[in-house]
Amino acid sequence: MGYILDNDIQFLSGVGERRARLLRSELGIRTLGDLLYHFPFRYIDRSRIWRIGELRDDSLTYVQLQVRITGFRHVGAGAKKRFVATVVDATGTAELVWFKGIGWIEKRLEQGREYVVFGRPAFFGGVLSLVHPEVESVLDQKNRFHSSVQGVYSTTEKLSNAQLGTKAIHTLMCNLWPQVDGRLRETLPDEVIREYGLVPLRDALYNIHFPTSQQALRDAELRLKFDELLGIQLNILQQRHARTSREDGFLFPTVGRLFNTFYNERLPFPLTGAQKRVIREIRQDTVTGHQMNRLLQGDVGSGKTLVALMSMLLACDNGFQACLMAPTEILASQHYASIVRMTEGIGLRVGLLTGSTKKKERAELSEGLLSGEIDILIGTHALIENGVRFCNLGFVVIDEQHRFGVEQRARLWSKNLQAAPHVLVMTATPIPRTLAMTLYGDLDVSVIDELPPGRKPVKTVHYRDSHRLRVFGFIRDEIKRGRQVYVVYPLIKESEKMDYKDLEDGYAGIVQAFPPPEYVTVVVHGKMKAADKEYGMDLFKRGVAHIMVATSVIEVGVDVPNASIIVIESAERFGLSQLHQLRGRVGRGAEQSYCILMSGDKLSAESRKRLGAMVQTTDGFRLAEMDLQLRGPGDLSGTLQSGLAFDLKIASLGRDGQILSLARSAAERILEQDPHLERNTMLKELSDKYNSAENADFSMIS
Repeated sequence: MGYILDNDIQFLSGVGERRARLLRSELGIRTLGDLLYHFPFRYIDRSRIWRIGELRDDSLTYVQLQVRITGFRHVGAGAKKRFVATVVDATGTAELVWFKGIGWIEKRLEQGREYVVFGRPAFFGGVLSLVHPEVESVLDQKNRFHSSVQGVYSTTEKLSNAQLGTKAIHTLMCNLWPQVDGRLRETLPDEVIREYGLVPLRDALYNIHFPTSQQALRDAELRLKFDELLGIQLNILQQRHARTSREDGFLFPTVGRLFNTFYNERLPFPLTGAQKRVIREIRQDTVTGHQMNRLLQGDVGSGKTLVALMSMLLACDNGFQACLMAPTEILASQHYASIVRMTEGIGLRVGLLTGSTKKKERAELSEGLLSGEIDILIGTHALIENGVRFCNLGFVVIDEQHRFGVEQRARLWSKNLQAAPHVLVMTATPIPRTLAMTLYGDLDVSVIDELPPGRKPVKTVHYRDSHRLRVFGFIRDEIKRGRQVYVVYPLIKESEKMDYKDLEDGYAGIVQAFPPPEYVTVVVHGKMKAADKEYGMDLFKRGVAHIMVATSVIEVGVDVPNASIIVIESAERFGLSQLHQLRGRVGRGAEQSYCILMSGDKLSAESRKRLGAMVQTTDGFRLAEMDLQLRGPGDLSGTLQSGLAFDLKIASLGRDGQILSLARSAAERILEQDPHLERNTMLKELSDKYNSAENADFSMIS
């Protein structure tokens, strides 16, 4: 007989075929286990029964009453029709009102009977009313699971219309529990439960749905979060072990002519200590016999590209080809131009492949790659097309990795049939430690935490719209000094729903304040034709244009050392991570640069905190930690998380860093003693829960 939690949800009392279809399509609930692990997202304290006479206004969010129905009436007609039940207790009279489901509720209520009523209080004409309240007979309430704290479950409009709202899901949980109680498998060994002070799984699952106290609820959450994070960490660390135990990595023992010539003769500026450290780490990785998978983190302008170039030269010195994949044509062309410029005269052959590369050029590139004449290929998504084949690809660099999906990145691995090339993935988005342990747990991590010599930290200030004239005056002064300015907007066209500055109105305002021909202003946004966008960016890069008005399309791409000011309009609209990326567009030269955050006069507490943090620090990692706590992981992980095999149901990477660290150390100790979990089937099942054959292994999630 199979495990009880694998049984089809259809056969649970209160479900049936039609409701089962809805639960599957709307919430992905197919089995009893899926329902049991559909946790409440918040809780309501229902320990107190209020008396009608105690309620003087509608300041309370929810109230619970014990009342007797004294009468019914229908009021109004058509769309305005409503059903009203008059109720009383010893202290006064109130009304229960329904606008929908009148026929259904009318059949379930009896005059003269006592009910427990739960809902939002409101006063109309001095009379207390509860609209669409939950109603339960006193007898039914006594018979159901007693819990003073009631869970609120996520549902959908379609489910609610089918009488499967949060209350109905709670009822299904009440029906489910007697079936599974006493038949649940413990997922953790006794020694792990004891060591980390966890409650048994049965108690955790009971108290997550029917908390007997606030402490029991906290214990339940800890246990279920620990399970979830332990399973993920076991899976990641097993994948890591599998990769590092394979003897299939290309060897780069030689530090040869290309590397040495570049280092001794062409280095544009002395390497920072952090850059030297990362290059040493990469060199060590490439002589182990194992495939390298390394994540390189560093703020915009920290010198990641130089490290990547020197690593690729190392590959070329050892008879291998290298490639660099960037998310946009602008960025790919920029990398190509700078690498060609820096390596001129050392005998390195570099190619560029993008979506706009002509057919004839493609054919020449293809021939050069297959013959080995091209040492380094730089490009966009075009690199992963089937027609692109290398002679001997040994080193892959992926820039701004969060812009690529898992499948796109994994396809690069097939470009060498002998073995997987070494991989260096780079990001200018600082990844908080908790997120890195989960999203990049299989990768070795390097950090460039020093700016190149001569760089000054960007000064950040926050101004309200009422100070705009002062800001314009400052911009004019900077332009007179020969500097250039970015002005960034969150939207292209005005939105009725959001009162944020839009780009089209903003451009008109800028041209009015900075009239031609004295000032040249260009516009760049993602919906422009590629040629028009390139033209605008080129004018700015060559210094012809003084001001670039743009959307966040410039977050990745343009590198203009002469740009000393970035003005971010409606800065409250952006997350911390994005604001920090945008700020990195300036500060590329030796001159002092400025980031000006513009906002409306009315700001939420969260927006004030976010903008205040930007003013206080330029430390990307501090900001990333704050962003994770404020907004959750979605913003930071971008498309990456969508490719992962696990789905966090209760744990939060932003809030549960301590539990994650405990789970990580527990996973490491468990796998030291039992690397393949052969002696512990419970933990093997827990790990497998967060694994999927549909996905590339974690070594490819780079």
